[in-house]
Amino acid sequence: MNITKEKVDDLNAVIKVQLDQADYQDKVDKILKDHRKNANVPGFRKGHVPMGMIKKQVGTNVLVDEINKILSESLQKFITESNLNLLVNPLPKLDEQDKIDWETQKDFEFNYEVGIAPEFDVDLGAKLKLEYYKIKVAEKDIDKYITDVAKRYGKMTNPDIAEADDMLFGKFEELDGSGNIKEGGISHSSVIIISAVIDKKLQKSLVGAKANDTFELDPKKVSEHDTDQAAALGVDVATLATIISKFKYTVEKINRVIPAEQNQEFFDKVYGPETVKDVAGFRAKVSEELSKGLSVDADRKLKTDIQEKLIAKLKLDLPNEFLKRWIVASNEKPISAEQVEEEFDEYAKGLKWQLIENKIIKNNDIKVTPEEVVEHTKGLLMQQMAGMGLPENNDEELTETANRVLQNEEEARNLYMMMYDNKLMDLYKSSLKLKEKEISYEDFIKVAYSKK
Repeated sequence: MNITKEKVDDLNAVIKVQLDQADYQDKVDKILKDHRKNANVPGFRKGHVPMGMIKKQVGTNVLVDEINKILSESLQKFITESNLNLLVNPLPKLDEQDKIDWETQKDFEFNYEVGIAPEFDVDLGAKLKLEYYKIKVAEKDIDKYITDVAKRYGKMTNPDIAEADDMLFGKFEELDGSGNIKEGGISHSSVIIISAVIDKKLQKSLVGAKANDTFELDPKKVSEHDTDQAAALGVDVATLATIISKFKYTVEKINRVIPAEQNQEFFDKVYGPETVKDVAGFRAKVSEELSKGLSVDADRKLKTDIQEKLIAKLKLDLPNEFLKRWIVASNEKPISAEQVEEEFDEYAKGLKWQLIENKIIKNNDIKVTPEEVVEHTKGLLMQQMAGMGLPENNDEELTETANRVLQNEEEARNLYMMMYDNKLMDLYKSSLKLKEKEISYEDFIKVAYSKK
């Protein structure tokens, strides 16, 4: 076997793998002998089928499979030993492989295109003009949060007459073209949230509704989202799209939530016994929680700004034409060259950031250990239980639950990524000179989502 790398330029190369018969024949013969031992062919005793017949039946498949295994192992070993920093997996030149005669050929040559990561370094100490937004919690946001929580812990009542914040429970019945209930049509009982109705005229008419009142309405106007509209009728979204009928809605009862009173019992339910002792303390606790949520938004904005600044500053080159061919070849579903061109800039931007981030992680020796992930998962579980008003489990039970969560590969990968993100954010805040700027949430939204 002979493996060589031919440089095309700083970002592109071709790896050439040459195999002769001695590289694969012994393994192929062994597999064919195993096939012969276990082959059941009418007219022959088990283990005595002529080898020529075995080769005719499975010989080519065995040869192809074995050569593919040798290629995979050899390529990986060569890439590792040569310290090649590849962007993606090697791309075989399939047109050359199509010319192989597997029946008669003894020696083989395979060529693989590879894209090599650019050489660069990242200096977080360099002057990057960045702002870090300190988002102020507005009193109206505290009021809204407290109202929502009070409703969550409130009591359900059934008044006689509906008000703007109430919910109606009733029955939807499909109508025909004459305004009569359609025979075999859709009939389903569900809730209408008056404040969620997008048709303002309909919304106004529902205020003051009483049990047994009826309304003719378009079910696609009872909510903004098609999933909620479909649920109201008891159908799926695809069926909803085909519905053009009006519906009769008969009110059966009115549901109204009476918000919980702000007293010690309420404070204890929300934050645990004796954590908060008065309204002022409760508002302060709510403000603290909202600030934490807003700081997540501020961190997300900072990360986006860092990405933009570093990508623009480093001006990384990529083997673009190779990557476009690789995307077409490796995509599970067929994708056209036009689609690749249309989406490539965004793909390249993501790849550049991945390279930069990996370099920062390596330069600063950032690591996330399994023990850290377990502790982090336990913390998330404790927050979840507290939010549901459940008592805390003991440490042993929490550890056991966390380990069960981490057995899910996708969950584990997401948690590792979350912890790397957290450590990187700590690094950015400690390494970069950030100019803090206090801002209202409304103004932050304008800054964060403004089109550049």
